[in-house]
Amino acid sequence: MKKTILTLVSALAISGAALAQQGVGKDSLTLGSIQDLSGPLAGFGKQVRMGMLLAVDEINEQGGVNGRKITLKVEDSGYDPKRAVLAAQKLVNQDKIFAMIGHIGTAQNLAAMPVQFSKNVINFFPVTAAREMFDPFHPLKYAFAATYFDQVRLSTAKLVKEKNVKNVCTIYQDDEFGLEIFRGGEAGLKAVGMEFAEKTTYKRGATDFSSQVARLKAAGCEMVVLGTIIRETVGTIAESRKTGFNPLFLGSSAAYTDLIHKLGGPAMNGLYTAMTSQHPYLDEASQPINFWANKYKTMFNEDPTVFSVYGYQAISHFATAAGKAGKNLTHETFNKAMDGITFQGDIFGSPPLSFTATKRLGNDLSRLSQIQEGRWKVVSDYVR
Repeated sequence: MKKTILTLVSALAISGAALAQQGVGKDSLTLGSIQDLSGPLAGFGKQVRMGMLLAVDEINEQGGVNGRKITLKVEDSGYDPKRAVLAAQKLVNQDKIFAMIGHIGTAQNLAAMPVQFSKNVINFFPVTAAREMFDPFHPLKYAFAATYFDQVRLSTAKLVKEKNVKNVCTIYQDDEFGLEIFRGGEAGLKAVGMEFAEKTTYKRGATDFSSQVARLKAAGCEMVVLGTIIRETVGTIAESRKTGFNPLFLGSSAAYTDLIHKLGGPAMNGLYTAMTSQHPYLDEASQPINFWANKYKTMFNEDPTVFSVYGYQAISHFATAAGKAGKNLTHETFNKAMDGITFQGDIFGSPPLSFTATKRLGNDLSRLSQIQEGRWKVVSDYVR
């Protein structure tokens, strides 16, 4: 009889452990993130990570989420989808994370999602504006940013009309990210009765853009849509200026970073990009941003950037929803908490984000910014 009771107790304990929500302990909540900390987007990845860590620190100082302190596990993908899969496997199967937060990169997210979804691990606010982050629908997908497609579609049409551009070309990364930029530009041009006069691509990690720029120059492009990120944006524009080729350049939010004008110098003046949250320059920031930025600088000994903001927002909004889900935090209760939720606009000028049971993109609005005299200046309202 005693042996039977012990066996029953043991079985119930095993059953309870199996039913326990991964990543959620009595006093702890384990989250994960995959960043590029060693590859071509290492500048972005480092900033996103630090923004998340600042938010985690603030939340834990205030008692955590319903009494649970957050632990953030971060892995490096090197901006390589294959490494992203390995990183996801470690975070999901070994570290037992509850959710993946702010994972950077389109191809990298797409590679990691099957690993996550097999264990009901939420993909929350990935740092990419690809449509695949919310479409096709999956109950574990939550995206925050207006898509690259819509950013470029609307901005291309707007600039063509305002600047009376007659000849538009594009250069884009030969992967899922670049294709979204290309398709958005193509749709924007179609709306104004035009099509690309020239198209050229480059491989992820490329550093020489001389042949691509030569093609764009030969086509007489008046405007170039850039499916580029950091060094590819700088490299393409620098090569163009060097050869006397000076079209209007338009990029997406992927190129909206202070690293562009810091690395590229005066040659980057005139570049337009779509964006949402404003880059936090300390000498012109509002008092709330100034307070936040100084807290960030005290913690990390460097100025924050807009990618720091993305990381900070991702953790902060996740914590708000997880808090609303209550003490019994599971992916089901988290989903219910997200249904009908609205995160209001913040100190960084971001638009409100709203979600429902079927709407998993928080915002579809973006605006234009331009580099003027070595810094980003917002030059339009939100474009619809």
